[in-house]
Amino acid sequence: MQLGLTFPLQRKLKIKSVPYGLPLEHLYCWDLHCITLRGQDSLLLVHCASRYTIVACGVTTFHWDDLPSFAMEQIQAGLLDAGLSKQTVTDYLRGAGTPELTRTHGRREVAFLNRAWEDVLALDFTVDTATARQPLLEQAVNDISCRCAGFEGRETAKQFLFKSFQLT
Repeated sequence: MQLGLTFPLQRKLKIKSVPYGLPLEHLYCWDLHCITLRGQDSLLLVHCASRYTIVACGVTTFHWDDLPSFAMEQIQAGLLDAGLSKQTVTDYLRGAGTPELTRTHGRREVAFLNRAWEDVLALDFTVDTATARQPLLEQAVNDISCRCAGFEGRETAKQFLFKSFQLT
């Protein structure tokens, strides 16, 4: 799995540069960005194919230091929250392989990450600062009609996610 880091996230992690990843099916690519929600450091994870968005609020230094593992935990939980079966998520993570930190996956994908970020900020009243997981916020963001890099037209990010997994 490729985890594309935005430049602000690379700076936060004190990483001078990350490589471009080898071309990979967008199903296995996520772009990650650091944001502030309700005054707390947070992680935005956006699926490159579908624009499905996962948010972790109150990210600690411990989590930033082990970002690949933390991101994979958030992706697993977020996909289960989306309604994918445990078997589908297990198969997906197995097929994705070891997480690899790379550059983001292109201008179009980052443009959609920025749109997802705007949606997250507009719905920040749903944030529960007592927990990192934000299923209510994610549901609200992923149920908004949008466009994404992997498909033509407008649907919700959740519908695009299910199309990515060929579950529609």
